[in-house]
Amino acid sequence: MRRWVAGFAIFLVTHVQAACPEWSPARAGQEIAQLQGQIAKWNEAYWHEGASEVNDGVYDQLSARLAFWQHCFGVTAAEASSLPPLQGAVNHPVAHTGVRKLADARSVERWMQGKSDLWVQPKVDGVAVTLVYRHGRLQQMISRGNGLIGEDWTEKARHIPSLPQKVEGVLANSVLQGEVFLRADAHVQQKMGGMNARSKVAGMLMRQGQNQPLSSLSLFIWAWPDGPNNMRERLAVLAASGFEFVSHYSHPVSRIQEVADWRERWFTSPLPFATDGVIIRSAKESAGTHWLPAQGSWVAAWKYQPVSQVAEVSGIRFTIGRTGKIAVVADLVPIKLDDKQVQRVSIGSVQRWENLDITKGDQLLVSLAGQGIPRLDSVVWRGLDRSKPMPPAPRYHSLTCFYRTPECHEQFMARLNWLGSAQVFNIEGLGEAGWNALIRAQPFEHIFSWLALTQAQLEDVPGVSKTRAQQLWHRFDMTRRQPFRLWLKALGLPLPADALKALRDNNWQQLQAREEPQWQTLPGVGSEKARSLVTFIHHPTVNQLADQLRALGVNGFD
Repeated sequence: MRRWVAGFAIFLVTHVQAACPEWSPARAGQEIAQLQGQIAKWNEAYWHEGASEVNDGVYDQLSARLAFWQHCFGVTAAEASSLPPLQGAVNHPVAHTGVRKLADARSVERWMQGKSDLWVQPKVDGVAVTLVYRHGRLQQMISRGNGLIGEDWTEKARHIPSLPQKVEGVLANSVLQGEVFLRADAHVQQKMGGMNARSKVAGMLMRQGQNQPLSSLSLFIWAWPDGPNNMRERLAVLAASGFEFVSHYSHPVSRIQEVADWRERWFTSPLPFATDGVIIRSAKESAGTHWLPAQGSWVAAWKYQPVSQVAEVSGIRFTIGRTGKIAVVADLVPIKLDDKQVQRVSIGSVQRWENLDITKGDQLLVSLAGQGIPRLDSVVWRGLDRSKPMPPAPRYHSLTCFYRTPECHEQFMARLNWLGSAQVFNIEGLGEAGWNALIRAQPFEHIFSWLALTQAQLEDVPGVSKTRAQQLWHRFDMTRRQPFRLWLKALGLPLPADALKALRDNNWQQLQAREEPQWQTLPGVGSEKARSLVTFIHHPTVNQLADQLRALGVNGFD
């Protein structure tokens, strides 16, 4: 039930404005039934065997996707039947209310208005339970289940050394609610993520016939129904009885900035557990007899942004790179990752695309790699329709499209983008849009034609100011004096990076004089690579370009 609640919360936050799939009723029924069946199998494994066959985040997001599809096509969600029958089910003395998920700081601030005596805690990532103490002894530990009934885990509780089996005073006859979590050593959520902590804990508690000490588990108590009204008193009693985590990680707050500061601090600092956000709660709670699932108005959660998101493929397209290789790109229904709007992700080569079997309607797990570049992590769900576009014929290679022709536009542009990139000449502010503006406004015969442009010609380009034209002309002119090796990169010489560093030639004539055995003296250059280098350097088109560079006064070619 907890997973379904989490998934539905994500649905509310991320899918309210999404477009429903354009499916016929028959197709919608088939797609919904297929995903519903898969989720039912995952539930079976999770609840009966304690085994998580899919990442928690993926499960939550696909559950949200299912709920969204059901909403789109008016299908009644069979939520109750999706959960396998609980074994040895018992009633909770006090129901679990769950927490309301808030989307952002503004939502949290609105929720805080009019409330007093507020406290912030980390949202510990584990498995929710009820503890029942009678006459000073632990009588029961009950899984959250559906919030009203759960499984009796008392026998497992006896094997958790950190769980107090005896308490005194006001706790002697009490009901506590909290999170069984996997203790960690300096866990930094920002760097390590959730590490499937919830599934690991569930697995340890659900597997049958294992009575070994569960010494890696601990408890974080987040609710004491009908406990002391004063939060400080409540925390002190819990800490004195062996539940010290909650007192260490509960802090009074009155402003949204304080909540945001603790949220950021716990996200980036070492903690003894995994977290997935923060909890904000009021010390003033209803009487325990009034608690019901989804009715806890005094508590809310502000979760962290997921490090990865499930995204739906809206289309497949092919691009041609500067070396002529065909790459496959998946266009996505837009998602948000770390404040970045992501609308596409690179799949890679045609071969990889075919191996991964991706097409429109599939669901991909996408995250951000270095420098915020979207990365395909895995295919998490495939739709029923497996029709795919036909990739273009492999007619381009490393010796095509140095000169501008209509059929060469894509590779020609890729070569220009490479020239302006940080790996080559680092011409700031001149991306694909800038190159397109230049080639539309001025004559471009080959990939180095920009060297011949005058400042006046640059001023004539739409959108380029006089100051910007002067900057561009100066930057273009400076490239003539760049090291010869950098110009070899610009030309596309297929030489490994280590070999390029070791190359001592400083002009084109020396390079042309090299034969295959001489190339093989450089690191990483074997016989096949040496043969391709000789072919490249003596190719008529490349030599024609070298003559153009010589005429333009480029270092190493004059």
